[in-house]
Amino acid sequence: MLPPRMTSVLVTWFGTTDLKAAKGDTSVGLGPVAQAANSRKFDQIVLITNYSKAETGLFVEWLRGRTKTSIEVRTEKLRSPTHYGDIYRAVTSTLEWLVPRTEPKARLTFHLSPGTPAMATVWILLAPRYGAELIQSSKEAGVEAANVPFEIAAEFVPALVRQGDAKLEEVAAGTHPRDPSFTDIIGQSDAVAAMVERARQAAPYSAAVLIEGESGTGKELLAAALHRASGRKGDFVPVNCGAIPRELVESTFFGHVRGAFTGAKTAAVGAFERANHGTLFLDEIGELPLEAQVKLLRALQERKVQRVGASAETPVDVRVVAATNRDLMAEVAAGRFREDLYFRLAVLLLRTPPLRDREGDVLLLAERQLDALNSERRAAEHKKISASAKSLLLKQPWPGNVRELQATLLRAFVWSEGTSIDEKALASALMVRTSPRGSDVLHQPLGNGFKLEESLGEVIRHYLTRALEEAHGNKTKAAALIGFAHYQTLTNWAKKHGVEL
Repeated sequence: MLPPRMTSVLVTWFGTTDLKAAKGDTSVGLGPVAQAANSRKFDQIVLITNYSKAETGLFVEWLRGRTKTSIEVRTEKLRSPTHYGDIYRAVTSTLEWLVPRTEPKARLTFHLSPGTPAMATVWILLAPRYGAELIQSSKEAGVEAANVPFEIAAEFVPALVRQGDAKLEEVAAGTHPRDPSFTDIIGQSDAVAAMVERARQAAPYSAAVLIEGESGTGKELLAAALHRASGRKGDFVPVNCGAIPRELVESTFFGHVRGAFTGAKTAAVGAFERANHGTLFLDEIGELPLEAQVKLLRALQERKVQRVGASAETPVDVRVVAATNRDLMAEVAAGRFREDLYFRLAVLLLRTPPLRDREGDVLLLAERQLDALNSERRAAEHKKISASAKSLLLKQPWPGNVRELQATLLRAFVWSEGTSIDEKALASALMVRTSPRGSDVLHQPLGNGFKLEESLGEVIRHYLTRALEEAHGNKTKAAALIGFAHYQTLTNWAKKHGVEL
């Protein structure tokens, strides 16, 4: 008895050439979609369209007259057919809808030829994740497999696509060349683009800036970029407020004269004076003791500092950028942070997005980290990340954000053998998180930063991640494992709690 045949699904946009064919333009032949439908056996064709209802209807009716294959239409709104973020969301939305509806071993085929070069790029970048075949077609050559390597770095752009869109390298690299001060901030997601744009607008002003964001999201990196973009002539001076002993806070900020206190054998310049005409970056500002907050507030108001043990004040021209991973308004309400200092610091407010909200940035950041590690290693052959390892990267929630991602890659890089970091090497490099259970959940100490919602969120993220791992990414099976009636419920919970699907 012959084994059952694997279901085959063609997923594709349709483009201008397809429409011309549908309107009777014989010079273009059948167009890429109909050409593929006629030359290969597909059980289903899923068409993604951003055309009008009338144009879509015209093409679909024409195509149904030329193939007996079932056709499903997905209409997606795009700001433009070259907007990578919109295209990525449209395609992933379609695939999340499609995959649970197909047989477990269904074979997906992505068509590169219809649509814009930007659309082709997204197919190429997503193919490894879904194990999809890539095809391309032309009137002259017919339909053929597109042999694009699956070891795709985010900055790698095949010649097939680059020739069609000169802007693609710039976007795929995830940098912001129009703002050279921000080139250290790597990311192509809408969340990063919005953050950089707001920072660029804030940079020329001397007003204080407060940067909020989770640990590991690059707050100091953003502060340094703000300084570069500001045009201020002085230095960028970072101070970690959480690492200063209480008795040395005043000396650290304002300096001291010789003999001001025991151990002050020489005079010292404080951070404010070192940052004169520049930027003073106060990291972990929420860790500053209340008594130190009073002195910092006075310096900000008066624009003068007085060294410990000195009798005279020194004027300073300093732009202050502060950062915190705490909810400072909640700290104000709890009496742990001065309200007047908060409003003095939060004149302009920026937020660094967590990695879970930076759609499309994980692989980009991973490859940049890998480039740096390869350069440091100086070996003849560079290590690469395998397609299966990339897929595993995309499934992680990364609560430690970019810092956790970088540390994981470093471990995988050091301990992996050969020139490929495979899924096994990466899995062993991931930090093992145990979920709070039983009495651990019920008897955590209250106060001291305890937050009920966060503790519940940890439990939820743990079981969502476990279910997805045990179901090998099949959302329908994962939903059943944790008692959800439908996979969409799991999708909604995963999005809410920052779990990668």
